[in-house]
Amino acid sequence: QVQLVESGGGLVQPGGSLRLSCAVSQSIFSFDNMGWYRQAPGKQRDLVALRSYWGVTNYADSVKGRFTISRDNAKNTFYLQMNDLKPEDTAVYYCKVDVGALDYWGQGTQVTVSS
Repeated sequence: QVQLVESGGGLVQPGGSLRLSCAVSQSIFSFDNMGWYRQAPGKQRDLVALRSYWGVTNYADSVKGRFTISRDNAKNTFYLQMNDLKPEDTAVYYCKVDVGALDYWGQGTQVTVSS
């Protein structure tokens, strides 16, 4: 069983930055994909950023140029650096990893962008 714990969410003003972390309970070196998703109230959960085993990254159009996904294999942790945050980025952010045919989710962390 793979466990994921997100951290780093909070309240930030528009234009500010946050870095989300997803700590994984085992080595992430061989994981297929790792990603960040978000869900705003009353909306579906959407992909924000994805990083493949081979290092290929994909981003939602709404966050391109502002968000960056990265990983630290030594710490079994991957990150979402979020810059120039906007009120529409407000949501619960979830991390997910794909391990073969299985996927595992974190519990979510709230990000609120408001003045």
